[in-house]
Amino acid sequence: MYYIITKKNILLSFLAILVVGICTISCITFADSNGSWGLSFSNANEPPKGNASKEELLKYDSYFIGDTGKKEVYITFDVGYEAGYTESILDTLKKHKVKAAFFIVGNYFTSNPETVKRMHDEGHIIGNHTKTHPNMSKMATIEDFKAEIEPVEELYKKITGEDMSKYYRPPQGIYNTQNLSDAQSLGYKTIFWSLAYVDWEKDNQPSHEKALSTLLNRVHNGAIILLHSTSKTNMEILDEFLTCLENDGYTFKTLDDLEKCN
Repeated sequence: MYYIITKKNILLSFLAILVVGICTISCITFADSNGSWGLSFSNANEPPKGNASKEELLKYDSYFIGDTGKKEVYITFDVGYEAGYTESILDTLKKHKVKAAFFIVGNYFTSNPETVKRMHDEGHIIGNHTKTHPNMSKMATIEDFKAEIEPVEELYKKITGEDMSKYYRPPQGIYNTQNLSDAQSLGYKTIFWSLAYVDWEKDNQPSHEKALSTLLNRVHNGAIILLHSTSKTNMEILDEFLTCLENDGYTFKTLDDLEKCN
């Protein structure tokens, strides 16, 4: 049998190779990922694209967004130390009857046990943000990974008398797929985010106007919102921000609802 080579055949072959190549590069990029979680926003109030897709993350029980077909949001905070704002944040959440998730670093449990207990008693989820807030992508073995996770579980149980919810957030969003697999093997769901802004610089806090404009311009269906409890601006705008979301028809979900919508 003879195969007649034509320009059309050459073109089709080239396109096939190109498609396979792109798919391969995409798979390699995620499988070998060893960097920070990142987002790109195209249009106001539309879901962003992450540097891994929702479907890719789900293979590892990992999430960055909820149901984009419903006006639902998830409020989460990262807690590395106490800057004097957390109690006020809790007061505002209580006022709006919002249950948030607080991802807490190990030292906070020992320095602020009463605040941790209040979070627990008021129905908020407390997640694992590691013992010392390191670059978790450098954890060479599962034992290294566990050494940052298990002490936090112990501290939580000592304060609350209960087992910790199995939610984990990588410090600074730095991760690789081995981290996701390790967390999954320990029963954890890894939680990234689909909305955040630069709120963590203590001596360079954004204005109220800029913070609200950024958040309200980027909020979207299914948003997992990351805020820092160390931000004075966040404390001061939280009441208005939650009110705006309520007035726009958003409802507040907890991380326990994530699995139901995926």
